[in-house]
Amino acid sequence: MKALVTRLDNFGDVLLAGPAVRAVAARAETVTLLCGPQGAPAARLLPGVDEVLVWDAPWAGFQPPEVRREEIDALVAAVAAVEADTALILTSFHQSPLPTALLLRLAGVRFLAADSEDYPGSLLDVRHHRAPHAHEVEAALDLAEAAGFPRTDDGRLRVLPPPPADGLTGPPGYVVVHPGASVPARAWSPERCAQAVRGLAAAGHRVVVTGGAGERELTAYVAGDRGLDLGGRTGAAELAGVLAGAACAVTGNTGPAHLAAAVGTPVVSLFAPVVPAERWRPYGVPYVLLGDQRAPCAGTRARQCPVPGHPCLDDVTALDVVAAVGKLVEVA
Repeated sequence: MKALVTRLDNFGDVLLAGPAVRAVAARAETVTLLCGPQGAPAARLLPGVDEVLVWDAPWAGFQPPEVRREEIDALVAAVAAVEADTALILTSFHQSPLPTALLLRLAGVRFLAADSEDYPGSLLDVRHHRAPHAHEVEAALDLAEAAGFPRTDDGRLRVLPPPPADGLTGPPGYVVVHPGASVPARAWSPERCAQAVRGLAAAGHRVVVTGGAGERELTAYVAGDRGLDLGGRTGAAELAGVLAGAACAVTGNTGPAHLAAAVGTPVVSLFAPVVPAERWRPYGVPYVLLGDQRAPCAGTRARQCPVPGHPCLDDVTALDVVAAVGKLVEVA
């Protein structure tokens, strides 16, 4: 059997699909993962993935492209070339799988399974209903089982062994602070992050600040003279290595929180409630959740904070973070 798994969202979403991918890989001859460009670096870290197809879907992402017939045709041809017998369409709780299902049917995939509240007609062979409050990892595993792929391990997040990070960070045991987020509403303010770095350093922790290539100014400010600034110096695999050597990671609800969980690192999660924590919190590792989960923005899926002052997160203090880290680690 050749299997296809789709998850067209961001980096962290693809990591959360990992346990379901492993369940499929345990019974399939090959597994192809179809993902979006933001999720591709995560897809290449997942055990069980034999091939990665990347496509920027018009119904996914923060800046979706226009619908173009030639790109649709190219995607259908690429999927057809995989010759998949079975496909698992993974989506978030608020997304429809049916546009993807239509294209996979056109590509000749015979058996399709997805969570769907919408009537699927002939587009799905397994129309599954997810449990109302299921974490995204559990929802994906439940769907995989309904499609004939029961879990075969503990279901925790995993990635391929990352490269050692000692050359960047020094010996393990430090605390990672990751100040950025793909959605501004989910980010703690730079000022608060910088205060936390100073507070963690004063408490005896070595602090490493991470961020992408476009976040160098942010990470330099947050690190100051008390943290090691790795902004722009780590790709996905290197960041996994940095996080694997950390005693704890401090981050918002963004991809590195899930990457930390995938390498077994505890997480202090600065979690804005624009999406529910029960579905998106760090999975399978010790964690402390900070942030007002009953703030007025709760459940809005807002990308920009709709409440003046961003109180759900900026009412969290550096002392709160230092105390949370203390609950999860001993000073190295």
